[in-house]
Amino acid sequence: RHRGLLTAQDFADWSATIEDPVSFDYHGHTVLKCGPWSQGPVFLQQLALLAGFDVGAMDPVGPEFVHIVTECAKLAFADREAFYGDPDFVAVPLGTLLSPAYNAERRALVGHDASAALRPGVVPGHDGWVDHGAQARLGMLTDAPGAGEPTVARLGVIGADTVHIDVIDRWGNMVSATPSGGWLQSSPVVPGLGFPMGTRGQMFWLRDGVPNGLAPRKRPRTTLSPSFALRDGQPWMAFGTPGGEQQDQWSLTFFIRMVHGNLGIQQSIDLPNFHSEHWPSSFWPRIARPNKLVLEGRFDPPVLDALLARGHQAEMGPDWSEGRLSGARRERGQMFAGANPRGMQGYAAGR
Repeated sequence: RHRGLLTAQDFADWSATIEDPVSFDYHGHTVLKCGPWSQGPVFLQQLALLAGFDVGAMDPVGPEFVHIVTECAKLAFADREAFYGDPDFVAVPLGTLLSPAYNAERRALVGHDASAALRPGVVPGHDGWVDHGAQARLGMLTDAPGAGEPTVARLGVIGADTVHIDVIDRWGNMVSATPSGGWLQSSPVVPGLGFPMGTRGQMFWLRDGVPNGLAPRKRPRTTLSPSFALRDGQPWMAFGTPGGEQQDQWSLTFFIRMVHGNLGIQQSIDLPNFHSEHWPSSFWPRIARPNKLVLEGRFDPPVLDALLARGHQAEMGPDWSEGRLSGARRERGQMFAGANPRGMQGYAAGR
């Protein structure tokens, strides 16, 4: 009756998998992320690049910190576009992407000024295709009533969005989860069936031969990216945020500020944050805004001026607008937690 691509048997054959995380060691901490069917490894690639800079000597709300973190993000996310996909279907060269030699070569591309290029690395045996037409699609946003993420009128209310939760129980078991999808705007109800399809399917490319190309029973490369961190080899913290492309930007600054500044969870969440829109978005119509950088309004104005002088297309947003972070950690027999004080709901609770 219905000529869809999914059958009842497809659903019956599916089951959740248990997989080993991808990890990277950074200044006495080990960060654990989902594999390259998510964007999780891009967090680790940013750490691998930042490991060659004296991040601890930088002002965590100063222009040098924002510039270096942003330029490293551009390189890591370009690799996300070029190489990531479901590892059950494609060989993703994570060993190379996280190696010291590769990152030394990539790190040398970070200069004093902002780069407007989308520059994936060169990995032998991998094509490294990226979409260079994303900037040209900006006009589609003015022609369409909505995009792949929830969009509302200025006075509207978003009724649903990605959520993130971190839990630690009395025995030290940790959960970090970022469930999402099913917005009616980007996933309308299937006529006659009464349910929407998952919104993350839009993240496939309809292009043959690319790592994230559409294929039966293949997972799209999503933006969903919960995090765990070990300290000195022991479970330490669960953390994460909603936010699409911003997840592994906001989470990264939160984490490195804690590591280098010896801050508490809530202190690091509360610091002003920022994000780049330099690379193609994972959401339709997959636009890019090269060099665009959005700072929370609580940054000092001279920081904005310094970034503009370096070539960033930087702008100030509202005072409390960047981040939806939460985190929970266990240390020396005590529990600590913090949550987002910004526009959306966030809570930290213990008992």
